[in-house]
Amino acid sequence: MLLALKLFLAPVLIGLVSIAGRHWGPAVGGWLVSLLLTSAPVILFLAIDQGTAFASSAAQNTLLGIISVASFCLVYCWFSFRFGWPVSMLAGWGAFFALTFIEEGIILPLLFSFVVVIAFLAVVLTVMPKSQSKDSTINPPRWDTPLRMLVATAFILGLTDAASILGPQLSGLLAPFPMFTTILAVFTQHFQGAHLTRRLLRAVVAGSFTFVTFFLVISLLVNRWGIASAFGLAILAAMVIHGTSLYLMSHFHTT
Repeated sequence: MLLALKLFLAPVLIGLVSIAGRHWGPAVGGWLVSLLLTSAPVILFLAIDQGTAFASSAAQNTLLGIISVASFCLVYCWFSFRFGWPVSMLAGWGAFFALTFIEEGIILPLLFSFVVVIAFLAVVLTVMPKSQSKDSTINPPRWDTPLRMLVATAFILGLTDAASILGPQLSGLLAPFPMFTTILAVFTQHFQGAHLTRRLLRAVVAGSFTFVTFFLVISLLVNRWGIASAFGLAILAAMVIHGTSLYLMSHFHTT
């Protein structure tokens, strides 16, 4: 039953978000990609497989791992001014794994981690380059969405199966690996240009405040209140924060 859920949940979420992003453009696509498409299912399955104490610790490290994701977005943006997607992607991945390596040696209290990550996101949004160009029609290949769904399933199965070996800290830090952000950024840069890729990645960072809020709630409550209550409250908080970020993103985009 658990295997069936793993094979069903993430591919369906990725498929729906990919279709929506294709319809509304890169900025909205980036905002949607910042939803918890793989990391939330990973933590859910870890709670079921490994227990709520394991999941609570992993969720705290997943929260901290958003620093690595934001660093990927920032580095990719600046490299995209001079390089194509292969170099930009590798540079972004290098930033992600370098920060993950540093974070693996750091143990911080949960609330302090939350404050540090919020501050880091604010700084990244300040120094990220802005794109003033208008969205254009997205024309990715037909196999784009099935590829994302396949990769999502493989990633979740692999990480959750290896969790007992990796432990809660490294499992949590690797859970937010920017797999779908990478796919969307690469296709956007290849088919539409670097300017729209930078808008996409900025939207990913702007939407990451939802990510931080969700995993703060999970880490605080999953071992105390159980899986259903913790995830229910976390989803509610995430919906409020993500809706607010969409409003602010739309407001500043039109002004």
